[in-house]
Amino acid sequence: MTFYIAHRLFAAHDRALAADLADRLAQKVGADRVFLPFCDTDEEDLVAEVKGRRLFELDRERLGRLDAMIAILHGPSLDDGVCMEIGYAAARGVPVVVLTTDFQTYSMTEAGTHLEFPDPLLQAVATRIVRVAKLGPATLPPAPARSRFQGFRTRNVAQTNTALDAALDALLDLPTRAPLPTGSPAAHGAPVYVEASPYTPWGQDHLAKACMDAGHTVVVPQRFTASDPVASSLADLAAVRSAARLLADVSGPETPPGTAVLIGAALASGVRIAAYQPRPTYTHAHGREPNLRNLMIQYASEAHPENDEAVLSWLTA
Repeated sequence: MTFYIAHRLFAAHDRALAADLADRLAQKVGADRVFLPFCDTDEEDLVAEVKGRRLFELDRERLGRLDAMIAILHGPSLDDGVCMEIGYAAARGVPVVVLTTDFQTYSMTEAGTHLEFPDPLLQAVATRIVRVAKLGPATLPPAPARSRFQGFRTRNVAQTNTALDAALDALLDLPTRAPLPTGSPAAHGAPVYVEASPYTPWGQDHLAKACMDAGHTVVVPQRFTASDPVASSLADLAAVRSAARLLADVSGPETPPGTAVLIGAALASGVRIAAYQPRPTYTHAHGREPNLRNLMIQYASEAHPENDEAVLSWLTA
């Protein structure tokens, strides 16, 4: 089996945590069976004509031939690139273990179903979720040379080690891959799935209306209002995979996590994708072209409309 470690790339401590996980896994299965992004794509030193696209291609090529994924997701703001990779893997029937040390749970309403992540779609597509939410046990009172901060760090390290070991156990005990249920392949007249951003005031109505005005049947997500958000998440996923197009509003500080999952699933399923972003923002990294915030989302999408006119142009293309 080939194992893919999906993790946030943009800070040293995130990369170090993923490297720790990769090293522990390599000791059990062999280093040649473990793929660690950034490390194994040589991201910092890679030279390419269009570096961001090349990085996307390298990751997608690896995503197309892995046997299992372990994804690290911490806190309420989830990395959109990792979520996109989870969606891609899940749509191909690749089992996914999700590791989190978040001590919060989430719900759609104040008294609603408690979920592991802010968007129930992540819980729905994960094969296993490993959640280690509490600090490690308190140690003996600190020696004179130690501060209470060192003691607190030790408890966090213990929590992290427990989480990594539990995640590896879950990963090595995964079932064989089995594709998720899906609808029929997109046929002539198949609908457009419209995914709104929770960060915007206009909701899904204006994009849905633009699609309907152009003569398209429209499907919108059900998981945020359903009594069973996890089951409705799987229905949303199946609807995307059998749609003709996915129109995803990616406005906000990052692509919303569930939206990123759907973009990955649509890409793996051959569904045409447009990432709507009326106020584009860019990221800049050494040696890389300016990217529309996340290069995985950018290059997964065939169009990036910034207004309704551009949406209509994409719908007729």
